[in-house]
Amino acid sequence: MTTVSPDTGVGPLLRGWRERRRISQLDLALRADSSARHISFIETGRSRPSEDMVLRLAEQLAIPVRERNALLVVAGYAPRYAQTPLDAPAMAPVREGLERLLDGYEPYPALVVDGTYDVVAANRGIALLMEWVSDELLTPPLNAMRITLHPAGLAPRILNLAEWRADLLAQMERQLALVRSPQLRALYEEVAGYPVPGRGAGDGAGAPVTGPGPWPGPGGVRRRSHCPW
Repeated sequence: MTTVSPDTGVGPLLRGWRERRRISQLDLALRADSSARHISFIETGRSRPSEDMVLRLAEQLAIPVRERNALLVVAGYAPRYAQTPLDAPAMAPVREGLERLLDGYEPYPALVVDGTYDVVAANRGIALLMEWVSDELLTPPLNAMRITLHPAGLAPRILNLAEWRADLLAQMERQLALVRSPQLRALYEEVAGYPVPGRGAGDGAGAPVTGPGPWPGPGGVRRRSHCPW
């Protein structure tokens, strides 16, 4: 179970999301029908935002729903959004939508992960990449972070591994600042401790991964110029 980290204020979290989206306080204030002064007060903890303001800012910052619930709890309000397992009958339309999305990326590999990066769905293109991954990493549940960053996984074939590894670890750090998840913390410490292979290292079978592709994080699909999916 994931719980909110109690020692993290809502102001710094909102500031982090704003900076991540590269939006100024003035621009955010205009979008949220507020003032730059009020946004500044919220971010520094001098003002406690109302529940409506938290939701408005989250909407303008395109914060994923899971993190919106966490923001509400940190700000002292009840969670607004229910969490439903992907395999629940009510989620059938969502599963169908994900399948269409994944199919649309073929022949490029694409996958969907949960909040701890376990793979919950993938398209047929991912099979080509798995040929380069050690059997020990293919034991269910598959974990995208392990597959990507482990020296026996795709890491030796990623041309810009240092850059992409730093980006993925920073993404996990932002999650950990927002929620307290022992599973995510353990995964972060594990993958952060992996040795970094030399560029293009490996068994020599095939070329390093260089093609563009989608990376489906907890908040959606992101693209990288040189990444394995």
